[in-house]
Amino acid sequence: MHTMHPASPLPVVELLVVGLAATTIAAYLAGMTISRRRGRTWPLRRALCWCAGIVLAAASVIGPLAAAAHEGFVAHMTAHLLAGMIAPLLLVLAAPVTLALRSLAPTPARRLSRLLRSAPARVLTHPVTAAVLSAGGLWLIYLTPILDAMRASPLVHVAVHGHLLLAGYLFTAAMISPDPRPHPVARPIAAAVLVLALAAHGVLAKYLYAHPPAAFAAADVRAGAQVMYYAGTWVEAVIIVVFCAQWYRAAGVQRRRAAGGMPS
Repeated sequence: MHTMHPASPLPVVELLVVGLAATTIAAYLAGMTISRRRGRTWPLRRALCWCAGIVLAAASVIGPLAAAAHEGFVAHMTAHLLAGMIAPLLLVLAAPVTLALRSLAPTPARRLSRLLRSAPARVLTHPVTAAVLSAGGLWLIYLTPILDAMRASPLVHVAVHGHLLLAGYLFTAAMISPDPRPHPVARPIAAAVLVLALAAHGVLAKYLYAHPPAAFAAADVRAGAQVMYYAGTWVEAVIIVVFCAQWYRAAGVQRRRAAGGMPS
């Protein structure tokens, strides 16, 4: 095993992460307050999902877990699961776009709506694009020197986890977002992409188990690969359940509309 001792995370990096996390939580809570003042209640569970998602995302790049991730693959993989799967799921379930549209002033709200309907947004939020960014990004980390760079540089560590968080959010939102979808994709297509993306995640876990990166002890990598496979499966199961439930509800709405439109 090649031991690497990176410099301690820069205080400025930690401060930036903490400041960003606090700002996003404060902005969400402010939006919730504005929405309620306008007479439109906002579920507390969504606020709790947002706060938990931000805290878990921050914990993946600063603090004890992030420090341990430089030396141990189990901690490394746990941080990846937090940043790339668990935190994005919680953030998506918090429905931040809906809250923003409710709480922003009319002009910013219209601008956000136009942005969501734009061509770049359509490309980024398409399930195929989101799956390539999320699953493909993971493969890139472990098949290139990015893994060693993450261990050597706190800035690279934060940047990679930022990518995992954003890509994970895009992928999860493309599948189960409760927010408005200006460019909806046919659910059979989304289902096919979901299956392929989950398969890519599982195959990568098995690949790591069979081909441990030289930077870590083989036994540690195998344990981390099992964390990736089994813990990731639980998160994926939640996404599948929510996806199927939304599909079932949408089909029910379509049936009722069709029945209502039929002549008696």
